[in-house]
Amino acid sequence: MNNKFIKSALMVMAIGALSITTSCKKYLDLQSPSTSSPDVVFESTANTNAAIIAVYNRLCGDNGYGSRISTLFGLSADDFKTSGSYSSSDRRGISMYGASSDNTDLTNPFLQLYSGVERANICIKYIPTSTLYTTGSAADQTIMKRYLGEALTLRAQFLYELIRNWGDVPASFVPSADAETLYGANVDRNKTYDQMLADLKMAEDLVPWRSGITEYGSFRFTKGAIKGLRARIALARGGYSLRSGSHTMERPADYLTYYKIAFDECLDIMNNRSEHSLNPIYENVFKSLHGTRLDDAHELMFEVAAFGSNAATDSKLGYYNGIRFNSASTFGSGGGGMNAIPTYFYEFNATRDCRRDVTIGVFEITATSKKIINTLFNMTDGKFRKSWTTFNGSSAAQTFGVNWPMLRFADVLLMYAEADNEINGAPSAAAINALQEVQKRAYAGFETQIPTTPTDKAGFFTSIVKERLLEFGGEGIRKYDLIRWNLIASKFDETRTKLRALIAGTGAYTGVPDYVYAKEGNYLLGTSVNEVATLDLYGGTPNNVFVSPGLGVSAAPTGYTTKNWRRAVTEDNAITSTSTGFALYFEANKKELFPYPKTALIENTSMVQNFGY
Repeated sequence: MNNKFIKSALMVMAIGALSITTSCKKYLDLQSPSTSSPDVVFESTANTNAAIIAVYNRLCGDNGYGSRISTLFGLSADDFKTSGSYSSSDRRGISMYGASSDNTDLTNPFLQLYSGVERANICIKYIPTSTLYTTGSAADQTIMKRYLGEALTLRAQFLYELIRNWGDVPASFVPSADAETLYGANVDRNKTYDQMLADLKMAEDLVPWRSGITEYGSFRFTKGAIKGLRARIALARGGYSLRSGSHTMERPADYLTYYKIAFDECLDIMNNRSEHSLNPIYENVFKSLHGTRLDDAHELMFEVAAFGSNAATDSKLGYYNGIRFNSASTFGSGGGGMNAIPTYFYEFNATRDCRRDVTIGVFEITATSKKIINTLFNMTDGKFRKSWTTFNGSSAAQTFGVNWPMLRFADVLLMYAEADNEINGAPSAAAINALQEVQKRAYAGFETQIPTTPTDKAGFFTSIVKERLLEFGGEGIRKYDLIRWNLIASKFDETRTKLRALIAGTGAYTGVPDYVYAKEGNYLLGTSVNEVATLDLYGGTPNNVFVSPGLGVSAAPTGYTTKNWRRAVTEDNAITSTSTGFALYFEANKKELFPYPKTALIENTSMVQNFGY
């Protein structure tokens, strides 16, 4: 790659000068070292730490998981899509699988990910050659080994993000100054994955569990998170992907080898429940991302920290996406960048599963700072909310220090259950328990009413597919699950069939009303389930209204406002519209991957554009 795409300097000072006052992110509050010379930096544990922070920095900001990678790359799936009308050169082109190679929402993250690889490569080269690492005190060697483990893990995360979005990307495991060429060709992803898995195996032996380094919190990689990432990458390595040679979705013949890696890693994490476990309250997992920590179980295993109130290191979570706030409200403008697929609302058990009202923005906040129900076509994602943060509603701020959840213990449980079922040909009792543990948390108060668990391989896998849809909605996971299962095309077709049934009011959607009638109500800032339950709707409690025909007329009863419900969803706007149709430009065996940025191909003529672009 050209130096425009990979930086060969260490750039420690750029991140060392950054600071944050929030105590839970205090590891970021560092003094800048006086020089970026490797001979100096890696002979000091403090400066080496600053260099590692410089690598973490490449996860942050608008072009990292603070905005584009987190809220754009994972759309669309059968949970959420991007709001607005299609353009090939912006975020909507990504969501509708019609992005062009000059799409800047792809280009800038592509560059930042490679910048992260380069920074990690420099640390990985120089840490093992430092005197602190080779002949230092036992304490210094332990610290330096930990930093090496973090650098190896971060490089794997950057490369994983590149591979799952672009496929056979150029990959270098040395600093650009040592590379034979800066213009690397596409590399078979399996070869890169295998190196990453080996690196992560080394890293997990170098980095302690969370309890061994509590000052890291969940903002730096510890052993559990490294193991979880290794499991995730192993499932990707053993799953389906679009192959550049055959132009078809394939998985390797030895895929069970990689499922076994995922199984072992997840089991080890599950056997260390004092380090990570399931938060008993689903909603508190996401409130913890907004500031106040409500996660004593440490379900959040790794988060991308957001800080600094700027586009480089903070996030726009809760401003770009999440619950929609009218700009005239006391909360100020926020939310609305993502919309729920209308049928997703009806995937949840309405009266038992608490995740629906956390995951989906059923209501919006009006100009009078009150809540009112959205239309069925205009619901947002709900796990990110400006109102869960400390903010100045009168300011024009777009950054609120909301973190991105990269890995949760719930994912470990479900990865374990999936791997167990695949390896054994049917789920073991432990796999069933892992699935049901996630379900029982979702059905808090109704644990005995969770869905019946199939005990055959195919049926259990179908349950896993459904459970991951419900558990991780809006977290940028679903699209990549569907790809590695080779289900993305069939699930898109299934979603269109469901949308047509919803439009017609048939099948599972018989009784869904054409309209609901609503009044503004007080925004209680309470639990999500109660916020939805206390919406003021004509005809009874909201969950009953959502499945009752109602009056069936557009004229609202006195005092109420008509909100289009089933009538808000049409064949045009939801399915066939060239502006808003669901995944309209998706083509199987082509659009599972993004196009390489045009500028990268111009600079590096050794690279080959992905098939179909």
